[in-house]
Amino acid sequence: MSFHFKLIRFGFFMLGIFGMFAAFQAAAAFPDKAIRMIVPFAPGGGTDQISRALGAGMAKELGQPVVIENKPGAGTVIGMDTIARGTPDGYTIVMATFAHAVNPSLQSRLPYDTDQAFAPVALIARGPNVLVVRMESPYKTVADIIAAAKAMPGVLTYASQGNGTSAHLAGEMFDNLAKIDMTHVPYRGAGPAITDLMGGQVDMVFGTAAAVSPLIASGKLRAIAVTSATPSDAFKGVPTISATIPGYSVESWYGLYAPAGTPAAVIDALNDAISKAVKNPQFISKVEQEGLTITVGAPAELDRYVREEQARWRTIILENKIKLE
Repeated sequence: MSFHFKLIRFGFFMLGIFGMFAAFQAAAAFPDKAIRMIVPFAPGGGTDQISRALGAGMAKELGQPVVIENKPGAGTVIGMDTIARGTPDGYTIVMATFAHAVNPSLQSRLPYDTDQAFAPVALIARGPNVLVVRMESPYKTVADIIAAAKAMPGVLTYASQGNGTSAHLAGEMFDNLAKIDMTHVPYRGAGPAITDLMGGQVDMVFGTAAAVSPLIASGKLRAIAVTSATPSDAFKGVPTISATIPGYSVESWYGLYAPAGTPAAVIDALNDAISKAVKNPQFISKVEQEGLTITVGAPAELDRYVREEQARWRTIILENKIKLE
């Protein structure tokens, strides 16, 4: 082997060492500036509220601001794509939801590879959706809604925070299992959807617990039923949809992702900050009041849970022939 070749090889070796050292230094200093948390919905909805509460707690733990940036649209794809294209340094993260697990089955062409473009950080919380109507609505039970929908096919409307979201798929499953036809009206977030529900532009919402709980508590909305297979402790006295429609079950969730390739040390720092932030009594109180269960664990737990949800909903979407409008 020539001396020249050995010198070149040594040079590459040293470049690798320097690169590893630079990456280690960057991870060790993390964070040294503000972190952006992308919320793929409009302001005011449940995901936005949970993200802001969590971001405030994370900021205290990390010693840097966590800035919430709303990027609604395309069933969360716009917001998720921001992360898929982002720099893998931990300074841009996204609050993913139910839609992230179902979009691969609902949308044939996504701008990113769901299984390869993201690095899991932590599963935050899980909980039921709640079927709600205005207080003056004539519908008081699931049976009332089914009867009206059968009498007026296509007339009853349900709003959602976007195509492919839990509120949308909850309505699609309701239609399919009850053998009725309601009209889906997608919005760019839970806030606008609920505003139009209260204004009488739509008949109902299968809202996330985080989005509708305050309005149920204040008497502005009536809870008809929860979408979980079993009753929710947070909504005592509210029946399950499955009590009327056997086999019905939909669950919402919140989880944080970073771009794929983010250093493990940075992921661990974010995960540690989240684990501490969710122990804040104020955050616990807010989450529990909204029917959610805190489920923070290792990054691998989020990855495993979402892959299981992807498989479950792929089967449901195919069997029920659910398609986006």
